[in-house]
Amino acid sequence: MDFTFQVLNNTRGIFSKIINNNSLEDLNKIPKGFNNNIIWNIAHIVVSQQLLAYRLSGLESTLSDEMINKYRKDTKPEGDISQDEVNDIQELLFSTLKKTKEDYSKGVFKTYNEYTVSTTGNTLTNINEALQFVTIHEGIHYGYVLALLKAIKN
Repeated sequence: MDFTFQVLNNTRGIFSKIINNNSLEDLNKIPKGFNNNIIWNIAHIVVSQQLLAYRLSGLESTLSDEMINKYRKDTKPEGDISQDEVNDIQELLFSTLKKTKEDYSKGVFKTYNEYTVSTTGNTLTNINEALQFVTIHEGIHYGYVLALLKAIKN
């Protein structure tokens, strides 16, 4: 799983650079034809990783219920977020991944509640499959972020 964690770390590094290279206004902007914004997509990947890895393993997430409910599947931005919240999301990109890697190495993920993902129809049956899917999910949202950036900059 070292390669999977390496890919996730690199992808999250890209998301972090996007945060650094764009204004708060641009991160919050929802262009015509879109349902969400850049920062929602970035927070969503953090929340989804925690739900797919921890909650489906019967473990507690380090994220608040408020954050999970704000950025989980089938949500959309309810208004602009502050720079402080953006900073928190940026920090969570790496702290949550670091903890997941540590917990994985310690063998914390012992059980898994099967889950069929809507995007691909695949059924996740263990933590390895969940983390492999997380890489695909984060790639999908990187594509959304690139489309949002293009729409905002034009």
